[in-house]
Amino acid sequence: MSQATELSRTRLGDPSVRSPGRRVSGRARRVAAVTAYVVLLGTWVVTLGIPNDSLQVVLWLWAATIAARFDAPWRSHLAFLRDWWLPVAGLVVYFYSRGLTDELGLPVHVEMPITLDRWLGGGVTPTERLQAAWCGDPCVKESDPRLFDLYFTSVYATHFVAGLTIAAVLWSRSRAEWERWMRRYVGICFGALVVYIAFPMAPPWMASEMGELGHTSRITGRGWSEIGLDRIDVLLQGVGNPVAAMPSLHAGIAFLIAMYGVQRLRSPGRWLLLVYPASMSVALVYYAEHYVVDIVAGALLAWAVLVGASRWERRRQGST
Repeated sequence: MSQATELSRTRLGDPSVRSPGRRVSGRARRVAAVTAYVVLLGTWVVTLGIPNDSLQVVLWLWAATIAARFDAPWRSHLAFLRDWWLPVAGLVVYFYSRGLTDELGLPVHVEMPITLDRWLGGGVTPTERLQAAWCGDPCVKESDPRLFDLYFTSVYATHFVAGLTIAAVLWSRSRAEWERWMRRYVGICFGALVVYIAFPMAPPWMASEMGELGHTSRITGRGWSEIGLDRIDVLLQGVGNPVAAMPSLHAGIAFLIAMYGVQRLRSPGRWLLLVYPASMSVALVYYAEHYVVDIVAGALLAWAVLVGASRWERRRQGST
């Protein structure tokens, strides 16, 4: 196209040709929208806390996609709700079902994980060893945190946002990859739910309160006490299950993220992703949230979900 023809089409308002001024204006609007989003989210985190429940996280992620593509038509932004409503509904069902599983009257297992972890720890559970070495005396949540407490608390908190954030990035880039990831993410949640129903189990901190384990404290979150951060549930509140411990979904999703990344990426640096589940596992054991056997069960569940989903997708592709 000649320069004269392009200039003529621009003057006539041809939508296929945008002037440099329009491109700059669109970019400026996106930058302004992203800046406003960051300021709003930062204010929310500082004054209220880090988004913690799935519905709240998804809404913040939707807002992030709107800000990043601010000049896109609204039908494109509404496509987020069209695509996400079903898996999010599944996560809400999981959340409330998980909270009800401790009301079914099934016996809570206490001794089995202690026996296995004592065998792994040479007579003392790894939780007791880590708290004796790192926590301080007395080992309570209110005691002065160490620098590694800030790190481990931050790693622990990523559980509530990491998987869904990955989903939002994939949704913006490739709907097919987004579907693959959400299939695995929702799948591991419901896989864990089945075990929670069939095998309720007391975590280390609860076993200690019951007198079945030596003194261990649930010190999760103390790494943020010095900097004034906290997590907040806004839309999904008041539902918890203290005996939903086997397998550890915190560890399971961390392993799922790392394994999926190693499987899909090609860079040699992808193996560094394994630092994430390793750090999460140490945090969970140190904070008395889970036994080592819970971590192993979470890793095995992540592996089973990856293998099962991949086989299902291959069969589906073969039948089409």
